[in-house]
Amino acid sequence: MDLLLWRHAEAEDGEDDMKRRLTERGEKQAGLMAAWLRKHQPKDMRIIVSPAVRTQQTAEALKLPFETARKIGPDACVSELIAATGWPDARGAVLVIGHQPALGRMASLLLAGQEADWSIKKGAVWWLNNRLRQGEKQTVLRCMMPVELLD
Repeated sequence: MDLLLWRHAEAEDGEDDMKRRLTERGEKQAGLMAAWLRKHQPKDMRIIVSPAVRTQQTAEALKLPFETARKIGPDACVSELIAATGWPDARGAVLVIGHQPALGRMASLLLAGQEADWSIKKGAVWWLNNRLRQGEKQTVLRCMMPVELLD
């Protein structure tokens, strides 16, 4: 299974966290990463997006169908992300567009074996793969792409 974790692009400050929109810079970030993802995306990719406006706007930059999952909003925990994605046994690939700290905590759990406060930068994608090697399951970091490298 391929699992892509995409943190939403830069958003405006605001009191209603769910209604915060992308900044002009955030819209550019989302467009750059969306173009990179369309070029490199795995086949049969399911896209799951938080209901927050900034994640919906980030997803819309991909111009691909996606589903909104209320349980992966800004207050999500790792177990909710795992349940939503079907990790590690889902078929194909899943792209999650979500928030810190849950995305970073999920990456740390899958790569290091325990939850820790790892930071995924705004607009960045972490691409993980679950594979079987000599009878042992392994999680591999295939790519970590910060949006700054796409400018």
